[in-house]
Amino acid sequence: MKQFIKKRDGPARLRELHIKNKTVKTPNVFFINTKRFHAPDYAELTISNNKKNDLILSEYFIYSQSLPKELQISYQDNNTNKKEDYSIVPGKQNLINETLKNNDTSLLIIANSYQLFKHAKKFVDYIVHLKEETKNQKIIYLPSIGNPTNLALLSYLGADLFDSTQAIIAARNNQLFMPHGLSNKYNLEELPCLCPACKNYRGKPIDIPFKNILEHNYYMFLNEIKNIRNHINNGKLRELVEKQVKTNPHLTTILRYLDAKYYDFLEKNTPVTSKNIIFATSKETFSRPEIKRFQERVINRYRKPTSTKVLLLLPCSAKKPYSLSDSHRFFRERITSCSNPFVVHEVIITSPIGLVPRELEIVYPASSYDIPVTGIWDEDEKKMIIDLLQMYLKRNKYDEIIMHLPAEILDFTKSLLKNSIVTCTGKPTSRESLDNLSKTLKNVTDKFERIDYKKRRIEDVFSLACYQFGEKIAEKLMQNCTIKGRYPYEKIFYGKQQIGMIVGERGFISLTLDGGKRILGVNDYTVEVYDDFQLKGSLFAPGILDADPSIRVGDDVIVTSNKKIIGVGVALMNGEEMKQLNNGEAVKIRHHV
Repeated sequence: MKQFIKKRDGPARLRELHIKNKTVKTPNVFFINTKRFHAPDYAELTISNNKKNDLILSEYFIYSQSLPKELQISYQDNNTNKKEDYSIVPGKQNLINETLKNNDTSLLIIANSYQLFKHAKKFVDYIVHLKEETKNQKIIYLPSIGNPTNLALLSYLGADLFDSTQAIIAARNNQLFMPHGLSNKYNLEELPCLCPACKNYRGKPIDIPFKNILEHNYYMFLNEIKNIRNHINNGKLRELVEKQVKTNPHLTTILRYLDAKYYDFLEKNTPVTSKNIIFATSKETFSRPEIKRFQERVINRYRKPTSTKVLLLLPCSAKKPYSLSDSHRFFRERITSCSNPFVVHEVIITSPIGLVPRELEIVYPASSYDIPVTGIWDEDEKKMIIDLLQMYLKRNKYDEIIMHLPAEILDFTKSLLKNSIVTCTGKPTSRESLDNLSKTLKNVTDKFERIDYKKRRIEDVFSLACYQFGEKIAEKLMQNCTIKGRYPYEKIFYGKQQIGMIVGERGFISLTLDGGKRILGVNDYTVEVYDDFQLKGSLFAPGILDADPSIRVGDDVIVTSNKKIIGVGVALMNGEEMKQLNNGEAVKIRHHV
């Protein structure tokens, strides 16, 4: 059973699976194929004790004893001399490591999934531990628990395969799968969709037979599977998960526990860049790993431009990046009109992102989010902003703080910044507020040494480099550099050598070979290949000897051989996977020796 990872989206994987002389995509579903329950003609995968099916289970029945008798299938392998490429893993976390010792099978079947899934925290602990131990190299099959409402969440956790058990059980109970739950046929005024089972049935919903309900459930199951694969392919599975968990408190518990306890597991599997917009429409959005990572980097990695002495706190705008909005154009006009504009540092306060320094406004996710605007901040949002401001100001010192913020933000931040200057009267964009801002900026900035535009440009890019790479690399990369070009497409030069360029679409610095040479030796964001490796085109995982575990999908990396740089590019898998996987494109090379 061979597999190739085609796309990554959080812990979820869109795999190409080669099984029994056919190729299918995962996530996918095994349709049970017995004398009583026939798999539909359109089934891509089937499961039974018959050799003609894709998975033949021997010695162990995987279906809970609490299920109907006809589904308590204890399969016997009719070809006992043939070793199947699967292992059955007990549904107890403390038995995982022992089971996986010297285990070279491709497919792991989780026994007693039905009982395990009932316990939200134990289930999450188990799956995360299993994923960490297998390093994403195993295909995980969760029997008997998949249905259209939970498939997105289970896939997000990293499960690959499911089966049709729940579709059969629901049909036996006269229940039809819906996108957001189950509906009993006795409660339907009309059949819910235009699948063949519903479209071709002419009677009343109350009289719809079992076979039609089952066929409808099969269609709904496959529709959701394909929906999930499309979301993974487009990097939008988390968005689907947040919608689906609202259908069930148990699913919401699983996601919230996953976010709260396993941020590190989620973060290392989450790209640092994306073209997708984050729609912050639920509490769960605030715990997304890309948002928490942005906040963590602003506090722990980022450094403000050294010359700035005045912190100007501003509200966000609906348009992204903020500087393209009318409101921020008004703010910029007032800032640039003062005699010493480059001593001012703009930081935007926003939910759910937190604090966004102006230099990071084109960085994902600050560049790509939308939120309902009510003017009402709940207690969790207030606490988030206050905590971030306190931590940020401990590491980034200013002589003056100006708060050009609407009343709803001032209400909960002003007590934290008692010595700050408030410039808003009503709306931040009102004439009176803007005039107050102009007057205050002039009075405050005149007290400081005038800062040159070129110096500030270099400092802004240094601040971005700190966020992207960390302070050690930023210092080596940016030492004695100059900046050319027009924002946001700015080029970084060391003498006549171009060492990098800020790409507006990514918001990050893209390195040249000369840029890679400048940071060689720091070892962060470095991928080492085997001796005498000849780099041609993209770099694939089998050629990698070592990789920095902090590398994430979307990061700029340098490729070295014998500690000498041979290329630079963008990571297509995280650093751990680069070392562990034996197939797949690891780095898309931009320049090579």
